[in-house]
Amino acid sequence: MSDQQSDDAAWREKLTDEEYRVLREKGTEAKFTGEYIGKNDAGTYACAGCGAELFDSDTKFDTEGSGWPSFYDAKPEAIDFERDTSHGMVRTEVLCANCGGHLGHVFDDGPDPTGKRYCINSVALEFEESEDD
Repeated sequence: MSDQQSDDAAWREKLTDEEYRVLREKGTEAKFTGEYIGKNDAGTYACAGCGAELFDSDTKFDTEGSGWPSFYDAKPEAIDFERDTSHGMVRTEVLCANCGGHLGHVFDDGPDPTGKRYCINSVALEFEESEDD
């Protein structure tokens, strides 16, 4: 078995079918179905694939109808970017810098201070509530 096949088998064993489809096959969860859309608790959002911390809850904002959780900034060096020309459009894909998992896309229509909108699949995330409260 090749390294890629064994890596794939390990991912399939670790992830749910939906997590695998999104994180490893670059899928997208249906709009308004993600568990973190309306979540406003303080904490950290991590990669569901590897646990790497990606976003702080204080960077999350309501996108008024986009259908996915959105953030205006990511943790330093936590994400990578890749050009995505699928579906007849040009977008910037957001990947976990640690495991390469597909998280979603980033757009230039977000709020200050960055002007970015990281539109992220809930299924690609795990939330850890802050203990500071």
